[in-house]
Amino acid sequence: MRIATFNILSGRSPADDRVDTRRFAQAVTSLDADILGLQEVDRNQPRSMHADLTAIAAEAMDAPEHQFVAALRGTPGTVWSAATGEEQPDDAAYGVALLSRYPVAGWRVVRLPAMRTPAPFRFHGQVWPEWVRDEPRVAVVAEVDTPHRRIHVASTHLSFMPWWNGVQLRLLLRGLGEPVGPLVLLGDLNMGRHRAERITGLRPLVTGLTFPSHHPIEQIDHILASDGLTASGGGSIEMPMSDHRALFAEVG
Repeated sequence: MRIATFNILSGRSPADDRVDTRRFAQAVTSLDADILGLQEVDRNQPRSMHADLTAIAAEAMDAPEHQFVAALRGTPGTVWSAATGEEQPDDAAYGVALLSRYPVAGWRVVRLPAMRTPAPFRFHGQVWPEWVRDEPRVAVVAEVDTPHRRIHVASTHLSFMPWWNGVQLRLLLRGLGEPVGPLVLLGDLNMGRHRAERITGLRPLVTGLTFPSHHPIEQIDHILASDGLTASGGGSIEMPMSDHRALFAEVG
């Protein structure tokens, strides 16, 4: 069983700064995941040709079970508002997705708040920080009936604000409660391995540098698990789009 996570940058390639849905589908096919978490997922956005990227990924990997959950309604960087779960299928939205080739017994959503006020943040390559407005975040959770056992899988994308993402991660764990059976937490947590392990108490199924994609220097994307799951291999893979590498684990 292959479990993977991939921050797809809305399907855009930094090399040519465009979204090619065919290239995106081929990348998902090549990843060959049985369970796949996606972050920075567009639905009906002009920048991604109004495509439903979750549906494209589901067809590419032959996943009958899939769920997109919006964190934002509107377009990031322009006009947007926090998603509420009441969005319509034709609304422009941006969020996370979880896809599975195996049956899903149930789905849940855990919404994670943004900071209430703008805060200073220095982006990579900048000398001076700038004031940024944080975005609300979300996690989608599935109870997946794998060939081995039922597992709980959560896909999320946390804030890039270094102290607030820790708050969000603790809120997510509280929202997950005490699942019966193994838990897998995957996604772009925007924090390093040791901090993610310390906060969650989970262990990595795989490690590998994931960001930036061409010459990665850090791991901010993770596949973490509770006791009961082990991996026989895995790693990070540079894909033909995104500024992140995909991360995968072979779970026996």
